[in-house]
Amino acid sequence: MKHPGRMAQFEGNSAFAFSGRFAMMPEQSNDETTMALQLRPNCEYCDKDLPPSATDARICSYECTFCADCADTRLHNVCPNCGGGFERRPIRPATERRPGVCVTKQLPSDKRVHLKYPLDDIAAHCASLRDIPPQER
Repeated sequence: MKHPGRMAQFEGNSAFAFSGRFAMMPEQSNDETTMALQLRPNCEYCDKDLPPSATDARICSYECTFCADCADTRLHNVCPNCGGGFERRPIRPATERRPGVCVTKQLPSDKRVHLKYPLDDIAAHCASLRDIPPQER
């Protein structure tokens, strides 16, 4: 997704804080920029460390981040924040194979995020949506 020289704007009363969530990466071919995933450092449920190279990190479309175990066994593929499903989080390359594109040039977030809902509320929310496929929620 490309946005020439600007950040994407989000409007409305969202439960998600978007300010500062996206890293802007300059592209070599022109003045356009590309947004990079935030890559949060932990599971929001159990607080397990999820470094940029973690293969067990799962995210929803709002980049809510959970470990595979929590996403599968506790949340049943239901994001407790938005109700969406989870996908495997991509790995940011460790080696700069293109100018400016690697984990040391586009740093992951160091801000740990934790759930803001009580566990009983999360369990009820996930139970109410778990049998509805993510594409139909």
